Amino acid sequence: MTVAGYVTDNPVKIGTGAILVGVLVVAAAGLDLPGAELLTVGTLQRSLQAATPIALAAIGGLFAEKSGVFNIGLEGFMIFGALTAAAVSWFIAGDTSVSQADLWVGVLAAMVVCGILTYIFALLTIRYKADQIVVGLAVWFIGLGFGPFTATVIWGGVSSPTLPNINSVTVPVLAEVPVLGRLIFDASPLVLFTLAVAIVAWVVLYRTRYGYWVQAAGENPEALDTAGVDVNRVRYATVVFSGVMAGLGGAVLSIGIGSGFTGTGATMVDGRGWIAIVAYLFGNYNPIGAFLASLLFGAMDMLQIQLQTVGISLPGSITGLFPYVAVLVVLTLVGYTRVPAAVGEPYETEDD
Repeated sequence: MTVAGYVTDNPVKIGTGAILVGVLVVAAAGLDLPGAELLTVGTLQRSLQAATPIALAAIGGLFAEKSGVFNIGLEGFMIFGALTAAAVSWFIAGDTSVSQADLWVGVLAAMVVCGILTYIFALLTIRYKADQIVVGLAVWFIGLGFGPFTATVIWGGVSSPTLPNINSVTVPVLAEVPVLGRLIFDASPLVLFTLAVAIVAWVVLYRTRYGYWVQAAGENPEALDTAGVDVNRVRYATVVFSGVMAGLGGAVLSIGIGSGFTGTGATMVDGRGWIAIVAYLFGNYNPIGAFLASLLFGAMDMLQIQLQTVGISLPGSITGLFPYVAVLVVLTLVGYTRVPAAVGEPYETEDD
């Protein structure tokens, strides 16, 4: 399908590398390894949870880049989201214990705050034509310092007190379905929400007029402008969306599946924003492919834990390489990914 001079990706060719690597993992799990099987329903559940924040940030990031803006600040926005969600939940609870309602308000606050911050990012990069890489790196560095500093001001330390996380939801009848029931319908609602976001994002990007506008804004903005569509308005919307999704991903880490904000080291986000960028590149800028790639990274993280569980002792320096080995394998299977032609290039209208 051609839109404003841009040929859309083949929706069938998505996440092929991630799927093939998954098959290899399943095959490996069937080997006669000491202890117990590596692949269990519990491991898959934990892999889905680990993939959720990465997938949310990846889907948001790919929309921004598809429109022509490289939001390299995803890591920073995730830090802001993780801190905001924990802090707002804690403040609302006051002297009482943090309730589920408090946690959901914290999640919404993280999305709103990060949406506002990414609007500022969009102003700098779209209106004032600041270098997208420089501004994105600045967001990351600010997040690395601002997160632990603010936590120290609020709680007296770089990390928050232990907070509850959002309860799992059991869907009657569907939860009884073998394997899938436990994975999707007896899990955190944020996992199911992420699956829905991936599907809806794919439909919007490849089956709606707005999705064609997003693709054209990143490939041939002149043609889109000629068609009467405001290129920069499309870009503003996608960039803000990327920030909202990154903020949600950070909130998932701190109070969705975690137990509060951790500001030690590279904070609890710990590179997941960068992995999200790699994930949507793996997925060839396709939301479903990005989700599958995120699941692959989540599985690699959980594989480190599962190896210890079954009694396979490997040095941490080796198990820490698992995600990067997956990167090499998927890159080999998928091959070169072409970035949108107008990424990083500010678009000047006649009114500028």
